[in-house]
Amino acid sequence: MEIRVRYAPSPTGNQHIGGIRTALYNYLYARSKGGKFILRLEDTDQTRCEERYTKNLYDSFDWLGFRWDEGPDTGGPHGPYVQSERFDLYKKHAAELVERGHAYYCFCSSERLEEVRREREASKSSETGYDRFCREIPLEEAASRVASGEAHTIRLKIPLGKSTTYTDHVIGKVEWKNEDINSDPVLLKSDGFPTYHLAVIIDDHIMGITHILRAQEWLPSTPIHVILYDSFGWQHPEFCHLPMVMGLDGKKLSKRHGSTSLNEFIEQGYLPQALINYIAMVGASFEEGKEIYSLDELITHFSIDKLSKSPAIFDYKKLEWFNGQYIRMMSDDALAAATLPFAIAQGLFGKPGEKPTGAQEELFKKSMPLVKERVVFLTEIPGKVEYLFKDFVLPPKEEFIPKKADLNQTLDSLKKGKDIVKQLIEAKTDEEAENFIKTYCEKEGLKLGDLMMPLRVAITGSKVSPPLFPSLRLLGEEQTLKRIDSAIMLLEN
Repeated sequence: MEIRVRYAPSPTGNQHIGGIRTALYNYLYARSKGGKFILRLEDTDQTRCEERYTKNLYDSFDWLGFRWDEGPDTGGPHGPYVQSERFDLYKKHAAELVERGHAYYCFCSSERLEEVRREREASKSSETGYDRFCREIPLEEAASRVASGEAHTIRLKIPLGKSTTYTDHVIGKVEWKNEDINSDPVLLKSDGFPTYHLAVIIDDHIMGITHILRAQEWLPSTPIHVILYDSFGWQHPEFCHLPMVMGLDGKKLSKRHGSTSLNEFIEQGYLPQALINYIAMVGASFEEGKEIYSLDELITHFSIDKLSKSPAIFDYKKLEWFNGQYIRMMSDDALAAATLPFAIAQGLFGKPGEKPTGAQEELFKKSMPLVKERVVFLTEIPGKVEYLFKDFVLPPKEEFIPKKADLNQTLDSLKKGKDIVKQLIEAKTDEEAENFIKTYCEKEGLKLGDLMMPLRVAITGSKVSPPLFPSLRLLGEEQTLKRIDSAIMLLEN
């Protein structure tokens, strides 16, 4: 049997971290079993669906770097893969359920339903849901009313006095009393649009979906789906309800915990590899003691048996650690390419949005080793190398003066530093430059820090900056001397 799984989002909002994890788990399971991963757009809620959210879906997975085998944009043998293009199919199957006695026409208006709700509320009744008012209307009478044009819906007949049982790969055996299930839910609305329950069952069956991996929030819907499968006489897929994603406070992950939409993570400077690696482990455990996995390694290690039953905690600090690790593993060219859009947006090469010249782009690439070990987000990098591209306003005099030194001593240090710039730049390695400046300080009777600190501030504008010696090499002798002269002038005046 070929394994077939699906990710079926509604284009009613941007992609968020919970949906991405669901898609990833489906993708990993399909690939680990040599099966197929299908994308289906569930756009039956036409009032909330927007084209920009569909575009966001495609853009999100282009960024993440994994895709589906069948879908709206790729085609496949079971298309169309957009629910709004399959309405005739849903109407046909809904009518079939009515004919077989598993569904019925309901003529209750929204006003009547609201009246029932108010009466129950007034009498403090424990009853909820539809009161099955139209359930026993003879089919012939109901069909005649439909033929005359009377507004109606189609409702599922939930079998009364029974229980619905199924087995979930994560949760185990699940049993629901039918009296606790939403009473006779609508399958086809009065405007001819299917509800989620009807459309998802028909599509999953016709598309040959063998396993459903989805969030545990869908658990209350599952008995309805099992009843629908039974009503059609179809074998239901195997179910696997994924553990919920929680914040550190144990509550469902939401904006109060931090970013939740994929766009926000992208804008903050996360790498797709880091995000994929981390969210794959939110709710699953793989090889003990190992945390860094490529996408191919995740495919190799993935198994439904490794999914946790307990809610999973989304730890933003841990995700930051992953992002930092992946930044450090990147080549300089790859890191520069990933960071360049942020540098352009932040105006590193001129005004915001201005692209670099060839020389600027080359300098940007060469600056990556200076910051690679020091950042967590891509967005940090442009600010940390800005001193290489732009003149800056020198900080106050006090910033130049080391502890236990004074203004005159600092001025003397800068002037001595100016004398050895050429040797520091021409040193073949940082170690060679460091040995030279140590020897020089011993000869001149200077403390190493008393020379290094004012030089660092003069060259970078800050006491805390990327390594000094590589910075000198990238700036070059002329620019370096110019900056030291500016610092000396500041201190002298």
